[in-house]
Amino acid sequence: MADAFRKFTDDQGNFNEALVSDLQGMLSLYEAAQFRVHGEQILDDALSFTTTQLKPLLPKLSNSLAKQVSSALKFSIRDGIVRVGTQKYISFYKNDESRNEVLLNFAILDYNILQRLHKKELCDITRWWKELEIVKVVPYARDRLVELYFWSLAVNFEPQYSVSREILTKVLCFCSIMDDTFDTYGTLEELTLLMEGIERWNIDASEQLPPYMKITYRALLDLYNEIEKELANENKSFLVNYSINEVIKVVKAYFQEAKWYHGKKVPTMEQYVKNGARSSTYNLLATTFCLGMGEVATKDAFDWIATEPTILVASGIIARLLNDIVSHEVEQERGDAASAIECYMNEYGVTKEEARVGIRKIIENCWKDLNQDYLKHTVGIPRILLMSVFNLTRAAEFVYKDEVAYSFSKYNLKDVISMVLIDRIIA
Repeated sequence: MADAFRKFTDDQGNFNEALVSDLQGMLSLYEAAQFRVHGEQILDDALSFTTTQLKPLLPKLSNSLAKQVSSALKFSIRDGIVRVGTQKYISFYKNDESRNEVLLNFAILDYNILQRLHKKELCDITRWWKELEIVKVVPYARDRLVELYFWSLAVNFEPQYSVSREILTKVLCFCSIMDDTFDTYGTLEELTLLMEGIERWNIDASEQLPPYMKITYRALLDLYNEIEKELANENKSFLVNYSINEVIKVVKAYFQEAKWYHGKKVPTMEQYVKNGARSSTYNLLATTFCLGMGEVATKDAFDWIATEPTILVASGIIARLLNDIVSHEVEQERGDAASAIECYMNEYGVTKEEARVGIRKIIENCWKDLNQDYLKHTVGIPRILLMSVFNLTRAAEFVYKDEVAYSFSKYNLKDVISMVLIDRIIA
């Protein structure tokens, strides 16, 4: 497939300079190169060529075109969240002299109607969260309900996946609490009890926990009981066990990180990345959003996710490493466990910047793994499920592009969420 791009190169294999005069063509080539897989050197070259050529053009372009190119260079189609990309593209299309007014008005109407549904979903989930009053029990934990709903929205925004977004957001709330409990608050003794309790997955196991853990633990079990009852209407309540098993795996990964921290051990990159693929929660998230996807939620689909396929492992590693790159300084200041940066520096004896470059290469290779697995389309696995995993990865790229946006969303992410969930598009 990559050979199709050779028509843009000369006899020496270099891309023709004449391409620079075709701005839309350059943008298209740049976007296509994002989906390269291993062994496609021509697309590696295409990405380098288009990036190098597009950046100097920015000052020479009209304001509208400059915004379009600048947006693409920061967030390619591959890296972007669909709803954010839709909003941006509509604004670009408004300034396109060849625009179709009927199509434009229809797109705006569609966007605004769907936004109303998303607002209602967020209101309902917010009401549920406030009634639980969990935040009072765990004041040390990040309260990021809106950001978590936005993450769920990034996975599947279509109206038919409303239940999927609700389930995923609620489970994410508890993942966030667990993460902060293992990361910054619990003693190793308390964390051992919590991990053992999660493994038992029984209300009786809560009796041995400290009060603050007991309340959270019981609320988590109650949530899964509710999900089970909801799925019973479709005779699919047995599928909940797949998600529970993934919760146990995530908690074990959190506990491993806690043991490294309390033992003052810096793991090897291999150890860290293997554990990080699970602590990213992405296998759990893929299993959980599938619960609310109706006919897509077949036993075969859940069995496939449970095998930890390449596309999901790559997705989890990307999310884990992107988070580490932007959060390293903050986490080290507050005395957290070693991040990928520290592991890489320790193992290879390099500087912090060299470690970042090396980790970026790992992320790039994981994207190639993910692209390859997605494009070959696993037989028997619905395309929408593969796209949902792809969208999970895009969400990580978006949220962790320049800052620790989940922990400190008062910066750019807050404006983006407002744009997607509050601001209507005016025709």
